[in-house]
Amino acid sequence: MLAAETAHAALRLDAVCRSFGGLQAVDSVTLAVRPGERRALIGPNGAGKTTLFNLISGALPLTTGRISLFGRDVTSAPAHRRAALGLSRTFQITNLFPDLTVLENCLLAAQAHRRTRFAMLRPVSHYVALQERARMTLASLALESLGDAVVRNLAGVPAIVYGLLGLAVFVIILTSVTGGRSVIAGGLTMAALVMPIVVITTAESLRAVPRSIREAGFGVGATKWQVIRHHVLPYAAPGILTGSILTLSRAFGETAPLVLAGGVLGGFATRPGLGAVETLQGPYTALPLIVFNWARMPSEEFRQLSAAAILVLLAIILLLNGAAIYLRSRFEKRW
Repeated sequence: MLAAETAHAALRLDAVCRSFGGLQAVDSVTLAVRPGERRALIGPNGAGKTTLFNLISGALPLTTGRISLFGRDVTSAPAHRRAALGLSRTFQITNLFPDLTVLENCLLAAQAHRRTRFAMLRPVSHYVALQERARMTLASLALESLGDAVVRNLAGVPAIVYGLLGLAVFVIILTSVTGGRSVIAGGLTMAALVMPIVVITTAESLRAVPRSIREAGFGVGATKWQVIRHHVLPYAAPGILTGSILTLSRAFGETAPLVLAGGVLGGFATRPGLGAVETLQGPYTALPLIVFNWARMPSEEFRQLSAAAILVLLAIILLLNGAAIYLRSRFEKRW
């Protein structure tokens, strides 16, 4: 092998050997792969191809020989250290994590290429560089729209399912914390109902920010936080606010989840002198529940009251939608 070929090699093997007792699986393999070059190993079953790949990736130790990666000796380096230096391996059978999103599966692969210290209690969403690399990878494969596939599935779940979730988890399992059929249980149930929609609208608004705005901010010397605070968030604020307020409008009209989570259909009065914790763990009702209860009454007066309550509910929803339109137009005037 010529010295010029090995001087600039990305991967170099020098007399690599591996034996299993008296069996010589790999015998004095010398190889150099330059940047951008492709090599293929061809041979029958049992020729030692997989063993050689295991030696290169660090899955197996060498008996003798030397392996260099970009001029650095990695003969004794473990597999994760070689991956951090840029040496990755793909397998014939690949498995994904079905309970994670497409983006989260991509994040797992991106982590192997960065030498990052991870804190156990710090969410992976705080690692902005990893998020950017994973999203760029998905975009290059035209898979960016599928990044939040699991969350998107949650957005189409009927409201009654969230009511059953609130009944099972917040009312029964966490009764010592929520107080059973209480304000806390109802609030947590409605939060679980609107959370997927808020996540989707916020993510779509942030993805809609042109990359040129970020690049312009970095070009004038702004830090990453300054770019996010003064460029990305103001640009995405109209979509985020609109999605959040429209989601809140949907929550105002939901009845079934609140009924299952313990909403009182009839009238009730709270006892005086209760503290904040006792009040939050006490009974509650909501305007949609009152409309539902009055509409079942046989008296004509209750029908009129239910119609008036519906008008009040519609007025509140129209007011929230108007606030969303106002905030969107106000922020859009800045750009």
